[in-house]
Amino acid sequence: MRDDLLVQLEEWHEEDKYQSIVDAVQAIPVEERNYELVNHLGRALNNLERYEEAVEQFLTVAEEGKDDALWHYRIGLAYYYLEQYDRAEEAFERSDELEPGDEDTLEFLEWIRNNDSDDSDEETETEEDSESELDSESVEEITTSARTVPTVQLNENFDPTHFWNDSEQALEQYVSNPPSEGLIASVEEELVFRLPDSYVQMMKNHNGGVPNNRYFPIGATDSGVEEYIELKGILGIGREKPNSLCGSAGSWALIEQGGYPEFGVVLSECASQSGVVMLDYRSSGNDAEPEVVHVDKDNQYKVTTLAPNFETFVQGLVHREF
Repeated sequence: MRDDLLVQLEEWHEEDKYQSIVDAVQAIPVEERNYELVNHLGRALNNLERYEEAVEQFLTVAEEGKDDALWHYRIGLAYYYLEQYDRAEEAFERSDELEPGDEDTLEFLEWIRNNDSDDSDEETETEEDSESELDSESVEEITTSARTVPTVQLNENFDPTHFWNDSEQALEQYVSNPPSEGLIASVEEELVFRLPDSYVQMMKNHNGGVPNNRYFPIGATDSGVEEYIELKGILGIGREKPNSLCGSAGSWALIEQGGYPEFGVVLSECASQSGVVMLDYRSSGNDAEPEVVHVDKDNQYKVTTLAPNFETFVQGLVHREF
């Protein structure tokens, strides 16, 4: 097999051109496809949500993959989305044995076990285990505000048709084409969190950008002056634009560079204050809508709850006159 073909397949994967991978590999006679090519094909089929076909491909190289953590992870992913949870759990457990501590593998195992568990005590214990997986250095620095979710004053003038400010800079740095179902799945896989339905729907209509109303009220000071956080922009679903969830200035990049807690997904940097706005999955897990919080880096990573969900957060954004 020529090295340039493998390089091309990897480039197509990074560009989300999964069908190009499928077409290229399937053009090669079956008897000439080796283990690496089949894995490229299976991964692409997963990203295209053609999970049954992916399983068929992975099983053709099962003997070669029995000691490969990545093979077990990928077939486990296909079984998971086919809702064959017993097989998925078995595959993820074997992947964890071969490569212990992989965050994605552990996250899928947690989802499966939560799905199977009817014991509330066990669910509580699982949530505690999930919190304990946060980066230890970040956890030591976080000071969490009261968990009471505030009542959000909704913007009476909220108009979804005039939500975005499509300046030249916003279009260049933030706005991507509407995400495909395959792209959404692959971004969620990379982030290890399920994105809220309200956020996904908004991104399908306008994928990232800078809102016209960029301010969110966070309460009054002792002197009675209302305080706000200001968003730079909302990250869209994708990898192409720098300010997208998996872009060069995306969620994981901001978390790693800023030392923020790994309990969720960064939605936006704050413009005039230190910190970020994040989806916080500690209470909801991946089965419910996460809260929206502000993490203040300059105040010992203080976490302040802004809204009970993304939709409410968006409708609470306001414009300020200066």
